[in-house]
Amino acid sequence: MGRYRIGVATGAWLFSGSHNRVQLWLVGARGEARLELRLRPARGQEEEFERDVPKDLGPLQFVKLRKHHSLVDDAWFCDCITVRGPGACEEATFFPCYRWVQGQDVLSLPEGTARLAGDNALDVFQKHREKELKERRRLYCWATWKEGLPRTIAAERQDDLPPNSRFHEEKRLDFEWALKAGALETVLKRVYTLLSSWSRLEDFDQIFWGQKSDLAERVHHCWRDDELFGYQFLNGANPMVLRRSASLPSRLVLPSGTEALGAQLERELQSGSLFEADFSLLDGIPANVIRGEKQYLAAPLVMLQMRPEGKLLPVVIQIQPPSPSCPAPPLFLPSDPPLAWLLAKIWVRNSDFQLHQLQYHLLNTHLVAEVIAVATMRCLPGLHPVFKLLIPHIRYTLEINTRARSQLISEGGIFDKAVSTGGGGHVHLLRRAMAQLTYSSLCPPDDLAARGLLGIPSALYAHDALRLWEIIARVWKELGNVPQDNAGETCPHKQYVQGIVRLFYHRDDVVRGDPELQAWCREITEVGLCQAQDRGFPASFQSQSQLCHFLTMCVFTCTAQHGAINQGQLDWYAWVPNAPCTMRMPPPTTKEDVKMATVMGSLPDIRQACLQMTITWHLGRRQPDMVPLGHHKEKYFSSPKAKAVLSQFQTDLENLEREITARNAQVDLPYDYLRPSRIENSVTI
Repeated sequence: MGRYRIGVATGAWLFSGSHNRVQLWLVGARGEARLELRLRPARGQEEEFERDVPKDLGPLQFVKLRKHHSLVDDAWFCDCITVRGPGACEEATFFPCYRWVQGQDVLSLPEGTARLAGDNALDVFQKHREKELKERRRLYCWATWKEGLPRTIAAERQDDLPPNSRFHEEKRLDFEWALKAGALETVLKRVYTLLSSWSRLEDFDQIFWGQKSDLAERVHHCWRDDELFGYQFLNGANPMVLRRSASLPSRLVLPSGTEALGAQLERELQSGSLFEADFSLLDGIPANVIRGEKQYLAAPLVMLQMRPEGKLLPVVIQIQPPSPSCPAPPLFLPSDPPLAWLLAKIWVRNSDFQLHQLQYHLLNTHLVAEVIAVATMRCLPGLHPVFKLLIPHIRYTLEINTRARSQLISEGGIFDKAVSTGGGGHVHLLRRAMAQLTYSSLCPPDDLAARGLLGIPSALYAHDALRLWEIIARVWKELGNVPQDNAGETCPHKQYVQGIVRLFYHRDDVVRGDPELQAWCREITEVGLCQAQDRGFPASFQSQSQLCHFLTMCVFTCTAQHGAINQGQLDWYAWVPNAPCTMRMPPPTTKEDVKMATVMGSLPDIRQACLQMTITWHLGRRQPDMVPLGHHKEKYFSSPKAKAVLSQFQTDLENLEREITARNAQVDLPYDYLRPSRIENSVTI
């Protein structure tokens, strides 16, 4: 006979507890025992019990749970279960759960040590993982939202999602309250401006109240400045379009009389200080029709020069590319009449809004993260080390994306009501962007090098993105130089992805021989990303380094990249003229005819502007239940070495936090979006 001490931890979320009775079994290598417990779990509590078991169970392998109910199935969110066996020195065995327990089926929780798939079909853990994956593939099915785009979870509404992919109750209440509060603010602003004029840029002040940031106030006052216009390409809401010019763009046709401009561009090009932002992806995209009024799109090109002090300033703007059937488009210059130059910059900012929201935000973070999430749930059992590594980084992703498809980019959704690419143009643009979604474009070392943005002191996004990539990956230069511990395993110091990978994959052939890992890779590349091998995505993993690089891309995309792309909306889009969601007049073809009425007639009307402010506040604000990068409370790994990897990762992030804070104290405009404490651990909004 032996005495066992059992701890049962219940989640802290609303309605995590249950009034139903829970039954437990302990399953060991030499037998199992049913425990006579009358457990009714309470929210946020860890309950402890001691029970005598008449036989030796051997090393514990599973805890089995069953929730009984008579009239009402009161779901229970179980965090974890710990069991300490006979003997004063016996270490507690940890059984992670972190999921809802519903119905009356028996739920088996394996002991928390991560394991790769075994070859022995009689292995109890192998049988468990096969059964688990079979059930997960039934729950997590692929669907096609739009042809030519990444595949999604099969769910029309959030209620169709598996319970363990849903928002917890606090998150749901906050999300829906914020939508209602935003709608109320929009109504109040519309009433407030009902009898007001809307003929000057200052009239936007009438709706510039409510929830906004300090940086949004600065944008409000300085948005016309060329310096702030250029800064946004480096460190604004969308730092993904800018690249260093390798040659003058072929679309930039210089008419006679602009020889001085051509000479200046050539000088900047030769010195390496010429940059460009080309929005040709928008050329030919059909524009929206909102409430019977046609909207307009452009595909501008802006050339910029990097000054010695690090300021990026625009030199020339071409709003539309040349067309054989039309006269050469005008080139707008800083020396032009102020309103003409301002309107040209507004057109660039509108185009940047479209690419930011659709290509770099929706496609490159949200939809890629969803592919990673669905493939992970379908292909990796809970015992797999890669599942344990990734599961904190896909929290809430499926629900926020499902809500986006049903409310934001759906027919009659926000895009159709207020954005110039709405009404179907957004789908055309996403399909074009899909062709540019390469593996290297998701990896900052490759992407920033390809865009010529390495080593620029004022490129704060680039600097912080590389530092975070390094901390997440900790890539080694030569495998032979990796430090070894006494057991022949890699020491986990200063590693995260690499540290976890090297704990479980000691050689490249172990990577190649893991059927679950290889199936996961194929599921992402061939199924979720629709045969993306020709865009550089791997269809299999052949080495530790290849696996580390891919996992780093997954973690970075779901955390840091989404943080950099999402958080800036509140700061840079709240003042609508700085980044208008739509344009209501066609681009100017001459400079002399641009008047204030032209500018105001082009910018969003009151209704559209209010909607933009509301949505960017809703999407850009800090989430009340935000989990900072690397600081999830769930303990999916139970081994000391794996825990040490996560602990070192947290230390590295804290060091980077101090670096960025010190740097920001020395610059005029701090860049905060990649400060680790501000990066969400997954795509949740």
